[in-house]
Amino acid sequence: MITNIINKILPAKKVSCHCDIPCGIYDPRDAIQAAQTVIRMTELLGELDFSKGPSANLGNSMARYVSVKEEHAKKAKDDILIIWTDYFKPEHLEKYPDLHSKIWNACKLGSFVKQNVDMEKANEFKAALEEIGDIFWETKK
Repeated sequence: MITNIINKILPAKKVSCHCDIPCGIYDPRDAIQAAQTVIRMTELLGELDFSKGPSANLGNSMARYVSVKEEHAKKAKDDILIIWTDYFKPEHLEKYPDLHSKIWNACKLGSFVKQNVDMEKANEFKAALEEIGDIFWETKK
């Protein structure tokens, strides 16, 4: 009853949005920074000294580097997927028709660097995210 009166006095306007969260909070720099962490953990894994045989410290360092590498590869993928699904719109795809494949390939690289220790692929992952980031910033102009 009271809501009917309020609606007559102050009718609600129909609104729409393209995502769950207001625009302006998306930022590919978080994904790129996470990819940089993947690169650093890959470097540290490559610097481990196995010449003295196994040790608790060696195992601890290796486990920590792998864990952080995997966590940040997943974070980078998650961040870029949110931008892909919540930010990019049809008009962006018209201007950048290969955007879907760029994101798909970046995510595949993210999966690869989680599972492997490969500096070349880690660098490719970061470069792919930077390219998507460049497209993102172009759409903000």
